[in-house]
Amino acid sequence: MWKPGGVASSQPAPADAYAAARSRAARPRLTEFAQTLPFELDGFQHSACSALEDGHGVLVCAPTGAGKTVVGEFAVHLALAQGQKCFYTTPIKALSNQKYADLVERHGASAVGLLTGDSAINGDAQVVVMTTEVLRNMIYASSRQLEHLGYVVMDEVHYLADRFRGAVWEEVILQLPEHVSLVSLSATVSNAEEFGDWLVTVRGDTTVVVDEHRPVPLWQHVMLGNRLLDLFAGEDAEGGLQVDPDLVRHARELERQSAITHWDRGGRGRGRTGPPRRTGFRPPSRTTVIDRLDRDGLLPAITFVFSRAGCDAAVGQCVRSGLRLTTEDEAAEIRRTVERRTTDLPQADLAVLGYWEWLEALERGIAAHHAGMLPAFKETVEELFVRGLVRAVFATETLALGINMPARTVVLERLVKYNGEAHAELTPGEYTQLTGRAGRRGIDVEGHAVVVWQPGVDPEQVAGLASTRTYPLRSSFRPGYNMAVNLVGRLGTEDARELLELSFGQFQADRSVVGLARRIERNVEALDGYARSMECHLGDFAEYAALRRGVNEREKALSRRGVTERREAAADSLRALRPGDVIAVPAGRRAGLAVVLDPGIDPGGEPRPLVLSEDRWAGRLSAADFPGPVEPLGRMRLPKRVDHRAPRVRRDLASSLRSTGIVAPPAQRRRGRGGNVDDPELATLRRALRAHPCHGCDDREAHARWADRHARLERDTEQLRQKVRATTHSLARAFDRIRALLAERGYLDGEQVTEHGERLARLWGESDLLAAECLRHGAWDALEPAELAAVVSALVYESRRDHGPMPRVPSGAVSDALATTVRLWADLESDERRHRVDRTREPDLGFAWPMHRWARGESLSAVLTAAEQNGAELSAGDFVRWCRQVLDLLDQVTAVAGRGSGVGRAAAAAITSIRRGVVAVGTA
Repeated sequence: MWKPGGVASSQPAPADAYAAARSRAARPRLTEFAQTLPFELDGFQHSACSALEDGHGVLVCAPTGAGKTVVGEFAVHLALAQGQKCFYTTPIKALSNQKYADLVERHGASAVGLLTGDSAINGDAQVVVMTTEVLRNMIYASSRQLEHLGYVVMDEVHYLADRFRGAVWEEVILQLPEHVSLVSLSATVSNAEEFGDWLVTVRGDTTVVVDEHRPVPLWQHVMLGNRLLDLFAGEDAEGGLQVDPDLVRHARELERQSAITHWDRGGRGRGRTGPPRRTGFRPPSRTTVIDRLDRDGLLPAITFVFSRAGCDAAVGQCVRSGLRLTTEDEAAEIRRTVERRTTDLPQADLAVLGYWEWLEALERGIAAHHAGMLPAFKETVEELFVRGLVRAVFATETLALGINMPARTVVLERLVKYNGEAHAELTPGEYTQLTGRAGRRGIDVEGHAVVVWQPGVDPEQVAGLASTRTYPLRSSFRPGYNMAVNLVGRLGTEDARELLELSFGQFQADRSVVGLARRIERNVEALDGYARSMECHLGDFAEYAALRRGVNEREKALSRRGVTERREAAADSLRALRPGDVIAVPAGRRAGLAVVLDPGIDPGGEPRPLVLSEDRWAGRLSAADFPGPVEPLGRMRLPKRVDHRAPRVRRDLASSLRSTGIVAPPAQRRRGRGGNVDDPELATLRRALRAHPCHGCDDREAHARWADRHARLERDTEQLRQKVRATTHSLARAFDRIRALLAERGYLDGEQVTEHGERLARLWGESDLLAAECLRHGAWDALEPAELAAVVSALVYESRRDHGPMPRVPSGAVSDALATTVRLWADLESDERRHRVDRTREPDLGFAWPMHRWARGESLSAVLTAAEQNGAELSAGDFVRWCRQVLDLLDQVTAVAGRGSGVGRAAAAAITSIRRGVVAVGTA
């Protein structure tokens, strides 16, 4: 770790000057590179670059904004100086585009290329920026572009923890040629050393450089109402950060106020039935927060809202309030930038895109940023924010993932977000990643993180998030179908299994096994001690203890069986009851006589009679209320209609019940052992127990206590052994199960990849095998281009809602092909269950109708309106994003099927019909 040192004198000591001169002479490329920079290298940057020039791979872990990318740029410098290639990989296309622009500005357009799913520019250049998936595909295809590759930079390498895409990073790291130097750039993680150890294992000599020092200090605040208070008030006696006592006091005071509930005064007197009205604390409006930050000189700011609709609503609130953060000259420059960035957008689509409202907010210096926006809009916001023209951005957490948009201040409206399954509290890692955007290096002296206080937010909780540094990197690596056929084709089965054993996922699993093995070892030692303690001079006490356990387990089994039999008998008798039967409830709060009002049966087929008791209680009973069969004690006459909810009716019926003269029988004590006495197996075990020599030992019960401890620890130890067996070679076993399914379906034949397998090897995506099955069975063969686009969309689209009505789809060929696709998926999922492999997601038909209409040439307005009527609720940004994913799969279908086939020609024609208007903007 590097920390700021003391104040240096103007003249370095002779020894220091000599060491610096030697370093410059030993690393001429680094000296040359450093001279081109407008700043001096930090300690961690110098160490990482030195290791790289010395021929080592490097892993750099540092906070957001610390300058990790300088190390990646030095790798580019080395490659150009040495006549080698450098691939600079990023996790998202927007970051690739941004990095491409930076490197073109530095090295010129002829030296730098770009390869993403949307763009292909100068792909044979010496330096190519690409998404990580593009490099993975190159490796599997043995692309000639890998020739003369010397360096690979993996920016945001912590993405390998991503549950959907993380495996790609490990595939690349494991399969890059040995001579390639790997530069891994990561956010700060708490297990950097573990990750570095793995890189040394699979890539050879790797230098790990960890720097937790932020180049721009971060101040933490909490906004309570209109007050902006510091979160911390210095350090306590033990050197830990102390929460500001004024903040704690004010928060408690507001918490008490927020809990006060008053009745609405309008509800007093007549009709006093209105709900209580909360008149306590209300958090400040978004306009108030931004205005306060502006007055305190804390803009530009990013406010994380965690909801697309919330981001758009926040912008609308600020605009309606009249908030303006720009001058007239700045507004004019914003208009010029917007016109330049959006010149390719069709004029007819501007209204449906919300262009004019978006522009009005931008001219005021306010914008939203989320995945539902049109890519051209998002990129414009990013440029304007970096230039300081947009000063308040309301964003979802996706903005924190790599895009270079630092701010002076980051605001968190809430400490809870929806994770796709439930609302969950932010983790320390998420908090650090979000607030890491605060503080612009070279611009701000300090950054600021502001949490807007809400009732229920504890300052100590915020302090815990801000000060915790435990966010480990966890592998999400799992073998899949495409990976399996590619690995078998390139390496063969055994080498592929060995490669999987080298993954970071298996590395972490094996390390966890080490801890489990130690626990097992300690348990075995303890078991030996327990065994010695229960030794008996009369015989084998372990054998005797086993008999005792056998007796105990048999008694419990018989008891459970007896309870079940009695409950079934009680249920049968309850089903036979009729209205007017008088029964006795044997125990509990309702003990005594009761009359049956309705012998009801619940939806599960269980009897739930409605009864009225002597003490006027009316409710339903179940078999659990009776220890045995229920016998009617008599009958009483009931009215034709009984409203058991009316107090008068209950009173009269209870009086009639007491007047019948029927008396409840006395409660009988339940026999303890029931049928145990007559059980032959139990009798045999008891005879063996009494006949055993240890039965007569004076210390029998003491020995038995040690035997019980031994049995419990033996069970715990066996569970640990099962965990070890499940963890060891887990990925290789999963790979074997996938191979078995692929062989059964004709994609693998022993060590050979079949013709169908070769197709699968070139299909990438979550539903790769399903796409291969559809092509193999001709499910899409007879489709026209627009029809094919609609059907293919079902394999990539994923509704934001898990429930809702079945979406409408175009009738005829589209409906038939979708039905065939779903049937093939059902067959595949059945095989996946049988082979115990991860199951392919069910096709989602929600985008088929919009996709079909767009591919037929309809306007964006008509398509989005139709989508809303069909329940899809698509924003323009979502529509473009899903269209591009459909284009990606259609590209693969074209390549796999070939343009000579009907489906290949239809796919190529569909690509042309889709890539128009807003979908085509920003693609090359």
